[in-house]
Parts: sequence; structure tokens; C-alpha cells
Amino acid sequence: MIHQRYEAAIAAYNTAKPISADVWNKMGIANQLMFNPHEANRCYRESLRLNPNNPNALNNLGTLYDSMKQFGDAAKMFRKAIGIDPKSALAYKNLGTSLLAQHQYQKGWEVYQKALALDPAIFRNQAVLRVENPGTTQDRGAMNYFMAKGCVRAGMNDCAIDHLRRALNEGFTNLKKIGADTEFAGLRGLPAFDQLLAAQGP
Repeated sequence: MIHQRYEAAIAAYNTAKPISADVWNKMGIANQLMFNPHEANRCYRESLRLNPNNPNALNNLGTLYDSMKQFGDAAKMFRKAIGIDPKSALAYKNLGTSLLAQHQYQKGWEVYQKALALDPAIFRNQAVLRVENPGTTQDRGAMNYFMAKGCVRAGMNDCAIDHLRRALNEGFTNLKKIGADTEFAGLRGLPAFDQLLAAQGP
């Protein structure tokens, strides 16, 4: 799995006797990363059959539903995961991203704040399975704008500026909107922020 040799990983996992809930969950991840949603679904379901209260399997099944745009089912899984593990920043992050993809910007932002309160580095952690970024340019722009707000609140100014740059490039926001948003007042005077604004022209 570490070396992205997913087929070999699945073959190795299949040698476990019996196959535990944790192993079924890992096989689900491997199949999902190989874009095999039906087999991933089966593996996550087997994991949950053995352990219905596994927040990791619930979260991962949610990401699978979200990738197939089954947003209602995805939200149900994320909320179940949060109900079992209220400190799961990843489940909150995935739920927030799913809401933004549905243009529920305020709700998504509120959920993002909960994720950041639990783990200020949640958006930088690449070691765990997560929902893919929204597909359209507008959705990606929205996600980056609200991620920038979250980064500011977490004191991660460089991260915030990077996400604002992406939001501007994707056309979701503009300099006037950024200037009117009090969340970004603390960025004024920072060289990287000033350069970002200057690069957008008059």
C-alpha cells in the first residue's frame, strides 16, 4: 500500500485467515484507489458487517459514495462516523468538502471550522484517504476560498494565501470580495498577500 502497489497489497491481504474488519477496510481503500468502486463497496460492507461501529470504514464508504455523487448516502456515512468518533477531523473535512461540492457553501464552511478546530493541519495531511476535490472549476474555487478562511483562523497564513490564489485563478472570488471579507484583514501587509493582490492588476 505504501508503494502504491495496490493489486499486490490486496493479494497479500487475502492471505489473512480470517480476514478482519480492519483488513477488509484496507482492501476497500486499495480498490477505491484503483477506481474499482464496486469491489471497494463490497470490501467496506464486509468490514462494517464485522464491525458496524468502525468510523474509518464508515468514512471511507462515505468517500466512495461521494465520488459517485451519491451525496445523501455519503453524508449519512460521514455523520455516522462522526457520531462514533466526534474527534474525527477527517470525517468533518470530508463532509464539508461534500457539502461545498453541492454548493452548500455556508454549511460546508461551518463543518470545515469543526475539522480545523480538531486538527489545524487536516488539509495538509496526505496520509489518509479523502474525498476528491470537486470536479468543476467553480466548485474547486469555492472549496479553496473557504479553505483559505479556515487556514486564517488556524493561523496558517501561507496556506491561506495559497488557497486564495487558487480561488482567484478559478474565478470564484475577486479582489473586492477578498478586501471586504474581514477574515482576511490579518493578511494585509504580508509580502505574499500584497504580491498576490498586485499580480491581479488594478
